[in-house]
Amino acid sequence: MVSLSVFKTGKTGTITEISGGCGVVAKLSAMGIRPGVRIRKVSSMHGGGPVVMICGRTQVAIGRGMAGKIIVKEEDSDDCPC
Repeated sequence: MVSLSVFKTGKTGTITEISGGCGVVAKLSAMGIRPGVRIRKVSSMHGGGPVVMICGRTQVAIGRGMAGKIIVKEEDSDDCPC
């Protein structure tokens, strides 16, 4: 398991944990980002910038700091319906 900020682009995984305070957890939850949800990382910029992922049928861009608080377990199969 790794944080979303270092998760490989193009890979699919399941969010296992969000290691942040109540505010971070609430903000991510409002965007549909919570433990148990399958995601696919679309892109990120080296050295900073947003991390883009697909969560459900929504494409979401979040800051690298917030992405570092999301722990993802990589899945073997990339046939995610997301």
